[in-house]
This record gives sequence, structure tokens and C-alpha cells, in this order.
Amino acid sequence: MTAEQTVKTPARLGEVVQSSTAQFVASCHRLYEAPALGTLVKCGNGTIVYGVVADVRTQSIDPGRKPIAMGGNDESEEAVYRRNPQISRLLTTEFTAVSAGYKAGGRVRRYLPPLPPRIHSFVLQCSMEELAEFTASMDFLPAMLSAPVGHPDDMVASFLRLASEAHPDPDAFLVTAGKELSRQLNGQWQRLNGILKRLSS
Repeated sequence: MTAEQTVKTPARLGEVVQSSTAQFVASCHRLYEAPALGTLVKCGNGTIVYGVVADVRTQSIDPGRKPIAMGGNDESEEAVYRRNPQISRLLTTEFTAVSAGYKAGGRVRRYLPPLPPRIHSFVLQCSMEELAEFTASMDFLPAMLSAPVGHPDDMVASFLRLASEAHPDPDAFLVTAGKELSRQLNGQWQRLNGILKRLSS
């Protein structure tokens, strides 16, 4: 196989540690290396579950031990970590993804999967091609707008901005998304205007 024929395997972002049909939580393999809010991720074998990052957090591995300030005499944040290398082993970065659809039998469905992903499923960031395929239809919006975690409106706006870059005409994609948002949020003018402002910023 030549270098040109080599297919780059997407980097693993982490592993599923909590799972339901509506959302899943992934623990990152590296501290602070979580995908950004609104990123489309995937996990699972056979049936691929798609999720949109709705919340990111870093916390102590031990729920009973809250991190304390340690850098009073250090000149930088990096110096705190160099002087206390154990910190990286005592903290974990996790992210919650809202289930936005799944792929089975070669077909993308933009609604909740029939079953949640398995615990320890590897979570990967979707490629631009996969993002374009997933957002070829706006059928994913109802599940995202009613997401039970994080701040759904910020997540939706971030996701749509990222998704627009996967399409040949980003502005046209955002116009289509805005029209669908208007239909989905009919009568919720304050919420609609808030999302549209986020899209334009």
C-alpha cells in the first residue's frame, strides 16, 4: 500500500463511561483534550451512534476530593503542573454528547438510536465528509433542541456553525438551518432570536 492509499485512522477522543439512548458520557484519554462544544462525534461498531458535544468538564477522579489551589508561588499554570506531576493522574476530562442519530445498514437516521452505545466504546470525531452527510437533512434538530443536558441553544448554534464549513456554500446552509429553526421554534421568538444571534456572531 502506497502512502497515497493509506487511510488515516481518526484519533480516539475517549471511551463511553455512561450511556443511555438520549446521551452518553465519554472519558477523555488525555486531560483537557476534549472536543469543542457542538462537535459531531461517533461511537459503536455495526450500528454507529452519532452524538453532539453538549457539555465538557474536568474534575477530580475521586468525587470526594475537590481540587484545591496549589500555585500561589508559581509563575505560570505550566509551572504548577511541572511541580505537581501527580495532578494529571488525579483529574479527568469528560464530555457529554447528546444522541442525534445513528447509522445502520449504510443509512443515516437522524433520531434517537434504538439502543445506547456500549460502555468502553471508543469515541471518535466525525470527518468533514461524515458531518456533511449527517447534516444533509435537518431532521436532527428536534432531538438537539430538546436536549436534557448543558445549554441546548449554545450547542445547536455551535454545531450548525461547525457543520456549515462542511458544505460547499456555508451561508446557504445557515440560511436553510435558520428557516428550519423558525419552523421548529414557532412562537418561541426569544429563544429563536437568541440562537440566530449566536449563528451570526
